[in-house]
Amino acid sequence: MVHTFSLHDLKLALDVESGALHILDDPSYQAVEMLARGKSASVVQQTLAAGWGQKTAEQVLAEIADLQAQEILFSKKRELALTTDNVVKALCLHLAHECNMRCTYCFASEGHYGGTRGLMPLTTAKQAVDFLLEASKERRHCEIDFFGGEPTLNFAVLRETVAYGKEQAAKLGKIIKFTITTNALHLTEEMIDFINGEQLSLVLSLDGRQTVHDRFRVLPGGGGTWQQVLANSKKITAARQHNNYYLRGTYTRHNLDFTEDVKEMVRHGFTSLSLEPVVLKPEAEQALQEEDLPRLFAEYEKLAALLWEWEELGKKVYFFHFELDLHQGPCAKKRALGCGAGSTYLAVTPDGKLYPCHQFAGQAEFCAGHVADGVDYRQLSRFQGVDSVEKEACRACFARFFCGGGCHAAAWNINDDLQQPYALGCELHRKRVECGLYLQAKRALAALNG
Repeated sequence: MVHTFSLHDLKLALDVESGALHILDDPSYQAVEMLARGKSASVVQQTLAAGWGQKTAEQVLAEIADLQAQEILFSKKRELALTTDNVVKALCLHLAHECNMRCTYCFASEGHYGGTRGLMPLTTAKQAVDFLLEASKERRHCEIDFFGGEPTLNFAVLRETVAYGKEQAAKLGKIIKFTITTNALHLTEEMIDFINGEQLSLVLSLDGRQTVHDRFRVLPGGGGTWQQVLANSKKITAARQHNNYYLRGTYTRHNLDFTEDVKEMVRHGFTSLSLEPVVLKPEAEQALQEEDLPRLFAEYEKLAALLWEWEELGKKVYFFHFELDLHQGPCAKKRALGCGAGSTYLAVTPDGKLYPCHQFAGQAEFCAGHVADGVDYRQLSRFQGVDSVEKEACRACFARFFCGGGCHAAAWNINDDLQQPYALGCELHRKRVECGLYLQAKRALAALNG
């Protein structure tokens, strides 16, 4: 499969199976686009000759044939063995089903996931570490993400879990990478020193402009949180020399001009950014609608142009969804399997129960065991065959190797069907992939031109 598209000043073709990206001139673009639609080489040659001359037509088709021989254009479909070996490499540890904010678009029911508010005991956190070290089998590198609710509400357990995890991992010759996802509202100096001192990866939540952020990310009694979140986010990222973090925001139907939120983040000194579309049932007031897609596509294209403009000026801003690695990224199997929810990645709730991922936490039908007893793989069987190779909707999608079949939780929450991806999310992802490919092409051209 070959996907052709034009964006701003470039005409591009992605060879889906090999991952090769080609920057094309006008006749080459016309030829590749026609061949991708199933036109014969003879018809393409006649068309090109009529518009560009016989010599150009012959040269273009010869170049395409050469690229095809190299298996980087119109390459053959790869057969992937996607069976998993039940090795768990990462846990999302829900230290708190409690939160010090009441974000109105929160998928976690304002922190408690539809259940009882509470904190994870240290004994459960240690059991989770032991479970991960055993379930990861021969794998040396493992990951734990401290999550909530708001994990800093259980900071004493977080500290002890890091110490215990490093100690136990070292005994086995393993390494655990820790990440904390926090709203940053009540980060203290003690917390900042510990998080940075232990080199935890960091995800901070801020939605961009104050009016956007304070509309949804509010205190339990009402009132905005932007001022305090911004101040604390600046403090902790500056203390780590602006390394190893992402500032993550959410956009809704109320800020379809989200490039302005990116500008606001950058204005305050942040350069590693992620801005996610909200995922809500269509009837929700903040939910994105299909009719918003043209405007959202244009906004992503606008953002891509702005990021390149900054980059040319020597100011590199990393936008998570645009940072595609075409050369040394995950293997094809990993890219087809996606996030690993329900296989290599599991979530642990404060009571020690295991779930396919953090967004399924608290849903009894998805409970897949307990850290003290291990995984009930029968409960995870429905997550087999939900990758981008098996899903019918994904087979003809050019972006499937940058996706892995989409978010399983979004598919379930919107469609009640793990096999049916969230269609609007797919449309946005395809546009983000195109924008990311555009930036890769601009960087390649800049490198060639010195």
